[in-house]
Amino acid sequence: MGTRVAVAGASGYAGGELLRLLAGHPGVRVVAATAHRHAGRPVTALHPHLPDLADLSFGDAADPAALAGAELVFLALPHGRSAAVAAGLPLRVRVVDLGADHRLRDGAAWDRYYGGPHAGAWTYGLPELPGQRAAIAAATRVANTGCYAVATILALAPLIAAGLADPADVVVVAASGTSGAGRTAAGHLLASEVMGSLTPYKVGAHQHVPEIKQATGATTLSMTPVLAPMPRGILATVTARPARQGLTPEAVRAALAGAYAGEPFVRVLPAGTWPGTAATLGSNAAQLQSTVDIDAGRIIVTSAIDNLGKGAAGQAVQCANLMLGLPETTGLSANGVAP
Repeated sequence: MGTRVAVAGASGYAGGELLRLLAGHPGVRVVAATAHRHAGRPVTALHPHLPDLADLSFGDAADPAALAGAELVFLALPHGRSAAVAAGLPLRVRVVDLGADHRLRDGAAWDRYYGGPHAGAWTYGLPELPGQRAAIAAATRVANTGCYAVATILALAPLIAAGLADPADVVVVAASGTSGAGRTAAGHLLASEVMGSLTPYKVGAHQHVPEIKQATGATTLSMTPVLAPMPRGILATVTARPARQGLTPEAVRAALAGAYAGEPFVRVLPAGTWPGTAATLGSNAAQLQSTVDIDAGRIIVTSAIDNLGKGAAGQAVQCANLMLGLPETTGLSANGVAP
Protein backbone atom coordinates (compact mmCIF):
# COMPACT_ATOMS: atom_id res chain seq x y z
CA MET A 1 0.00 0.00 0.00
CA GLY A 2 3.03 2.30 0.24
CA THR A 3 4.46 4.47 3.00
CA ARG A 4 1.86 6.22 5.12
CA VAL A 5 2.27 10.00 4.80
CA ALA A 6 0.52 13.04 6.26
CA VAL A 7 0.47 16.73 5.42
CA ALA A 8 0.17 19.32 8.19
CA GLY A 9 -1.08 22.64 6.86
CA ALA A 10 -2.78 21.01 3.89
CA SER A 11 -5.33 23.79 3.29
CA GLY A 12 -2.77 26.19 1.78
CA TYR A 13 -1.44 26.35 -1.75
CA ALA A 14 1.78 24.45 -0.99
CA GLY A 15 -0.17 21.91 1.06
CA GLY A 16 -2.65 21.46 -1.77
CA GLU A 17 0.14 20.94 -4.29
CA LEU A 18 1.67 18.36 -1.96
CA LEU A 19 -1.62 16.51 -1.81
CA ARG A 20 -1.87 16.59 -5.61
CA LEU A 21 1.58 15.08 -6.04
CA LEU A 22 1.09 12.51 -3.28
CA ALA A 23 -2.28 11.42 -4.62
CA GLY A 24 -0.56 10.30 -7.82
CA HIS A 25 2.58 8.92 -6.15
CA PRO A 26 2.91 5.12 -6.46
CA GLY A 27 5.04 4.72 -3.34
CA VAL A 28 2.97 6.50 -0.69
CA ARG A 29 -0.52 6.64 0.75
CA VAL A 30 -2.01 9.84 2.22
CA VAL A 31 -3.51 8.93 5.61
CA ALA A 32 -4.00 12.40 7.12
CA ALA A 33 -4.16 16.08 6.24
CA THR A 34 -4.59 18.78 8.88
CA ALA A 35 -5.69 22.41 8.77
CA HIS A 36 -6.17 25.08 11.42
CA ARG A 37 -9.53 26.54 10.43
CA HIS A 38 -10.95 23.77 8.30
CA ALA A 39 -10.89 20.71 10.57
CA GLY A 40 -13.74 18.36 9.72
CA ARG A 41 -14.26 19.67 6.20
CA PRO A 42 -13.60 17.45 3.17
CA VAL A 43 -10.28 18.05 1.45
CA THR A 44 -12.17 18.63 -1.79
CA ALA A 45 -14.01 21.58 -0.25
CA LEU A 46 -10.76 23.56 -0.57
CA HIS A 47 -9.08 21.48 -3.26
CA PRO A 48 -11.82 20.48 -5.71
CA HIS A 49 -9.16 19.51 -8.24
CA LEU A 50 -8.29 16.45 -6.10
CA PRO A 51 -11.21 14.02 -6.55
CA ASP A 52 -9.01 11.05 -5.63
CA LEU A 53 -8.97 12.44 -2.07
CA ALA A 54 -12.74 12.94 -1.83
CA ASP A 55 -12.96 10.52 1.11
CA LEU A 56 -10.34 12.42 3.15
CA SER A 57 -11.29 15.18 5.61
CA PHE A 58 -9.01 17.69 7.30
CA GLY A 59 -7.92 16.79 10.79
CA ASP A 60 -7.41 19.25 13.62
CA ALA A 61 -3.94 20.80 13.38
CA ALA A 62 -3.91 21.31 17.15
CA ASP A 63 -4.33 17.57 17.82
CA PRO A 64 -1.01 15.62 17.70
CA ALA A 65 -2.97 12.39 17.24
CA ALA A 66 -4.06 13.61 13.80
CA LEU A 67 -0.57 12.82 12.47
CA ALA A 68 0.13 9.75 14.61
CA GLY A 69 -0.57 7.18 11.91
CA ALA A 70 2.00 8.50 9.46
CA GLU A 71 5.49 7.21 8.79
CA LEU A 72 6.51 10.47 7.09
CA VAL A 73 5.04 13.92 7.75
CA PHE A 74 5.24 17.00 5.56
CA LEU A 75 4.96 20.28 7.48
CA ALA A 76 3.46 22.93 5.18
CA LEU A 77 2.96 25.46 7.96
CA PRO A 78 3.67 29.19 8.30
CA HIS A 79 7.17 30.13 9.37
CA GLY A 80 7.67 29.71 13.10
CA ARG A 81 5.03 27.01 13.56
CA SER A 82 6.81 23.88 12.37
CA ALA A 83 9.24 23.43 15.24
CA ALA A 84 6.57 22.83 17.88
CA VAL A 85 4.75 20.29 15.72
CA ALA A 86 7.97 18.49 14.83
CA ALA A 87 8.99 18.31 18.48
CA GLY A 88 5.78 16.39 19.22
CA LEU A 89 6.43 13.71 16.60
CA PRO A 90 8.25 10.46 17.45
CA LEU A 91 11.83 10.22 16.20
CA ARG A 92 10.86 7.19 14.10
CA VAL A 93 8.65 9.48 11.97
CA ARG A 94 10.50 11.10 9.10
CA VAL A 95 9.74 14.80 8.63
CA VAL A 96 10.14 17.24 5.73
CA ASP A 97 9.57 20.85 6.80
CA LEU A 98 8.50 23.21 4.02
CA GLY A 99 8.70 26.17 6.41
CA ALA A 100 11.82 28.11 7.34
CA ASP A 101 12.12 26.94 10.95
CA HIS A 102 15.04 24.55 10.43
CA ARG A 103 16.90 25.97 7.42
CA LEU A 104 19.40 28.33 9.03
CA ARG A 105 22.44 27.25 11.02
CA ASP A 106 23.09 30.76 12.33
CA GLY A 107 20.79 31.72 15.19
CA ALA A 108 21.67 35.40 14.80
CA ALA A 109 20.59 35.32 11.14
CA TRP A 110 17.31 33.68 12.18
CA ASP A 111 16.67 36.39 14.75
CA ARG A 112 17.52 39.16 12.27
CA TYR A 113 15.23 37.96 9.47
CA TYR A 114 12.49 36.02 11.28
CA GLY A 115 12.65 36.70 15.03
CA GLY A 116 11.63 34.40 17.85
CA PRO A 117 13.40 31.27 19.15
CA HIS A 118 15.82 29.54 16.80
CA ALA A 119 14.85 25.85 16.45
CA GLY A 120 18.22 24.71 15.09
CA ALA A 121 19.17 23.42 11.66
CA TRP A 122 18.15 20.19 9.95
CA THR A 123 19.67 18.59 6.85
CA TYR A 124 19.17 21.07 4.01
CA GLY A 125 16.82 19.74 1.35
CA LEU A 126 18.41 20.62 -1.99
CA PRO A 127 19.69 17.37 -3.56
CA GLU A 128 21.55 19.14 -6.37
CA LEU A 129 24.08 20.69 -3.97
CA PRO A 130 27.32 18.70 -3.63
CA GLY A 131 26.98 16.04 -0.92
CA GLN A 132 23.36 16.81 -0.11
CA ARG A 133 21.78 13.87 -1.92
CA ALA A 134 23.47 11.36 0.37
CA ALA A 135 22.85 13.52 3.45
CA ILE A 136 19.12 13.73 2.69
CA ALA A 137 18.89 9.99 2.09
CA ALA A 138 20.39 9.34 5.53
CA ALA A 139 18.30 11.94 7.37
CA THR A 140 15.07 11.64 9.32
CA ARG A 141 14.59 15.43 9.47
CA VAL A 142 14.97 17.59 6.35
CA ALA A 143 14.46 21.33 5.90
CA ASN A 144 13.00 22.09 2.48
CA THR A 145 14.37 25.09 0.58
CA GLY A 146 12.68 28.44 0.24
CA CYS A 147 11.20 29.17 -3.19
CA TYR A 148 13.29 32.22 -4.08
CA ALA A 149 16.23 30.46 -2.49
CA VAL A 150 16.24 27.41 -4.73
CA ALA A 151 15.86 29.50 -7.90
CA THR A 152 18.86 31.60 -6.85
CA ILE A 153 21.03 28.85 -5.35
CA LEU A 154 20.84 26.69 -8.46
CA ALA A 155 21.93 29.67 -10.57
CA LEU A 156 24.73 30.83 -8.29
CA ALA A 157 26.26 27.97 -6.27
CA PRO A 158 28.23 26.28 -9.08
CA LEU A 159 29.74 29.58 -10.20
CA ILE A 160 31.04 30.48 -6.75
CA ALA A 161 32.29 26.91 -6.23
CA ALA A 162 34.17 27.06 -9.56
CA GLY A 163 35.78 30.39 -8.65
CA LEU A 164 34.02 32.23 -11.48
CA ALA A 165 31.74 34.54 -9.46
CA ASP A 166 32.82 36.95 -6.75
CA PRO A 167 30.90 35.92 -3.59
CA ALA A 168 31.10 39.50 -2.28
CA ASP A 169 29.10 41.06 -5.12
CA VAL A 170 25.82 39.30 -5.95
CA VAL A 171 22.54 40.97 -6.96
CA VAL A 172 19.20 39.18 -7.39
CA VAL A 173 15.96 40.50 -8.85
CA ALA A 174 13.24 37.86 -8.84
CA ALA A 175 9.54 37.91 -9.69
CA SER A 176 7.09 35.47 -8.10
CA GLY A 177 3.45 34.56 -8.56
CA THR A 178 0.87 35.39 -5.91
CA SER A 179 0.61 31.83 -4.55
CA GLY A 180 3.98 32.42 -2.91
CA ALA A 181 2.26 34.72 -0.43
CA GLY A 182 -0.03 31.93 0.79
CA ARG A 183 -3.78 31.54 0.83
CA THR A 184 -4.65 33.91 3.67
CA ALA A 185 -6.85 36.75 2.46
CA ALA A 186 -4.99 40.05 2.13
CA GLY A 187 -5.96 43.31 0.45
CA HIS A 188 -2.75 43.68 -1.54
CA LEU A 189 -3.30 40.23 -3.07
CA LEU A 190 -6.79 40.92 -4.41
CA ALA A 191 -7.03 40.40 -8.16
CA SER A 192 -7.92 44.08 -8.66
CA GLU A 193 -4.70 45.08 -6.90
CA VAL A 194 -2.39 42.56 -8.56
CA MET A 195 -3.54 42.32 -12.15
CA GLY A 196 -1.67 44.63 -14.50
CA SER A 197 0.92 45.56 -11.89
CA LEU A 198 4.40 44.54 -10.75
CA THR A 199 5.17 45.43 -7.13
CA PRO A 200 8.44 45.06 -5.20
CA TYR A 201 8.21 43.98 -1.56
CA LYS A 202 10.53 43.27 1.37
CA VAL A 203 13.12 45.24 -0.56
CA GLY A 204 16.57 44.86 0.98
CA ALA A 205 15.34 42.58 3.75
CA HIS A 206 13.93 39.37 2.29
CA GLN A 207 14.15 36.36 4.59
CA HIS A 208 15.68 34.06 1.95
CA VAL A 209 18.90 36.08 1.80
CA PRO A 210 20.70 34.29 4.69
CA GLU A 211 19.58 30.91 3.34
CA ILE A 212 21.02 31.70 -0.10
CA LYS A 213 24.29 32.91 1.43
CA GLN A 214 24.53 29.79 3.61
CA ALA A 215 24.02 27.43 0.65
CA THR A 216 26.17 29.21 -1.93
CA GLY A 217 29.03 30.79 -0.01
CA ALA A 218 28.00 34.29 -1.09
CA THR A 219 29.09 36.89 1.46
CA THR A 220 27.20 39.95 0.19
CA LEU A 221 23.87 39.64 -1.59
CA SER A 222 21.28 42.27 -2.51
CA MET A 223 17.83 40.90 -3.33
CA THR A 224 14.71 42.58 -4.70
CA PRO A 225 11.62 40.34 -4.85
CA VAL A 226 8.75 41.38 -7.11
CA LEU A 227 5.11 40.29 -6.93
CA ALA A 228 3.96 39.39 -10.46
CA PRO A 229 0.38 39.16 -11.76
CA MET A 230 0.36 35.37 -12.18
CA PRO A 231 -0.71 32.57 -9.83
CA ARG A 232 2.56 30.61 -9.76
CA GLY A 233 6.14 30.68 -10.99
CA ILE A 234 9.44 32.41 -10.22
CA LEU A 235 11.84 34.05 -12.64
CA ALA A 236 15.09 35.02 -10.93
CA THR A 237 17.84 37.08 -12.56
CA VAL A 238 21.09 36.61 -10.67
CA THR A 239 24.10 38.77 -11.46
CA ALA A 240 27.59 38.65 -10.00
CA ARG A 241 30.92 40.32 -10.59
CA PRO A 242 33.36 37.91 -12.24
CA ALA A 243 36.12 36.66 -9.98
CA ARG A 244 38.67 36.95 -12.78
CA GLN A 245 39.33 38.99 -15.91
CA GLY A 246 38.25 37.84 -19.34
CA LEU A 247 35.45 35.51 -18.29
CA THR A 248 33.46 34.40 -21.34
CA PRO A 249 29.79 33.46 -21.64
CA GLU A 250 30.88 30.01 -22.80
CA ALA A 251 32.88 29.43 -19.60
CA VAL A 252 29.95 30.40 -17.40
CA ARG A 253 27.52 28.19 -19.28
CA ALA A 254 29.99 25.29 -19.27
CA ALA A 255 30.29 25.52 -15.48
CA LEU A 256 26.53 25.33 -15.06
CA ALA A 257 26.17 22.52 -17.59
CA GLY A 258 28.92 20.54 -15.90
CA ALA A 259 27.42 20.99 -12.45
CA TYR A 260 24.00 19.72 -13.53
CA ALA A 261 24.97 17.05 -16.06
CA GLY A 262 22.68 14.09 -15.45
CA GLU A 263 20.43 15.92 -12.99
CA PRO A 264 16.80 14.92 -13.62
CA PHE A 265 15.22 18.25 -12.76
CA VAL A 266 17.76 20.98 -13.57
CA ARG A 267 18.15 21.89 -17.23
CA VAL A 268 20.66 24.32 -18.70
CA LEU A 269 18.93 25.45 -21.87
CA PRO A 270 20.58 25.55 -25.31
CA ALA A 271 22.64 28.64 -25.97
CA GLY A 272 20.44 31.61 -26.86
CA THR A 273 17.29 30.14 -25.29
CA TRP A 274 16.07 31.85 -22.13
CA PRO A 275 13.88 30.41 -19.35
CA GLY A 276 10.26 31.36 -18.85
CA THR A 277 7.91 30.50 -16.02
CA ALA A 278 5.31 28.98 -18.37
CA ALA A 279 7.75 26.21 -19.29
CA THR A 280 8.08 25.03 -15.68
CA LEU A 281 4.40 25.30 -14.71
CA GLY A 282 3.22 22.22 -12.81
CA SER A 283 6.66 20.61 -12.87
CA ASN A 284 9.58 19.99 -10.54
CA ALA A 285 11.98 21.47 -13.07
CA ALA A 286 14.40 24.36 -12.93
CA GLN A 287 15.53 25.90 -16.22
CA LEU A 288 18.72 27.98 -16.41
CA GLN A 289 20.53 30.15 -18.92
CA SER A 290 23.56 32.43 -18.59
CA THR A 291 25.71 35.03 -20.29
CA VAL A 292 28.19 37.82 -19.51
CA ASP A 293 26.95 41.39 -19.87
CA ILE A 294 28.82 43.02 -22.76
CA ASP A 295 28.83 46.43 -21.05
CA ALA A 296 29.14 45.79 -17.32
CA GLY A 297 31.04 42.51 -17.63
CA ARG A 298 28.85 40.96 -14.95
CA ILE A 299 27.76 37.32 -14.99
CA ILE A 300 24.02 36.96 -15.59
CA VAL A 301 22.09 33.78 -14.88
CA THR A 302 18.33 33.55 -15.29
CA SER A 303 16.44 30.78 -13.49
CA ALA A 304 12.80 29.71 -13.84
CA ILE A 305 10.87 27.40 -11.51
CA ASP A 306 7.32 26.76 -10.38
CA ASN A 307 7.31 28.18 -6.85
CA LEU A 308 4.86 25.48 -5.76
CA GLY A 309 6.87 22.76 -7.55
CA LYS A 310 10.65 22.88 -7.30
CA GLY A 311 10.16 25.82 -4.92
CA ALA A 312 8.01 23.90 -2.41
CA ALA A 313 5.95 20.71 -2.82
CA GLY A 314 7.87 19.08 -5.66
CA GLN A 315 11.15 19.66 -3.87
CA ALA A 316 9.67 18.17 -0.68
CA VAL A 317 8.56 15.02 -2.52
CA GLN A 318 11.99 14.77 -4.16
CA CYS A 319 13.58 14.81 -0.69
CA ALA A 320 11.03 12.35 0.68
CA ASN A 321 11.81 9.94 -2.13
CA LEU A 322 15.46 9.97 -1.13
CA MET A 323 14.59 9.51 2.55
CA LEU A 324 12.38 6.53 1.72
CA GLY A 325 14.91 4.87 -0.57
CA LEU A 326 12.73 5.38 -3.65
CA PRO A 327 13.94 6.57 -7.06
CA GLU A 328 14.34 10.32 -6.72
CA THR A 329 12.00 11.08 -9.61
CA THR A 330 9.08 8.97 -8.37
CA GLY A 331 5.79 10.87 -8.69
CA LEU A 332 7.52 13.91 -10.22
CA SER A 333 8.08 15.28 -13.71
CA ALA A 334 10.42 17.74 -15.35
CA ASN A 335 7.74 18.39 -17.98
CA GLY A 336 5.49 21.40 -17.52
CA VAL A 337 1.87 22.06 -18.42
CA ALA A 338 0.90 24.20 -21.41
CA PRO A 339 -0.79 26.40 -22.39
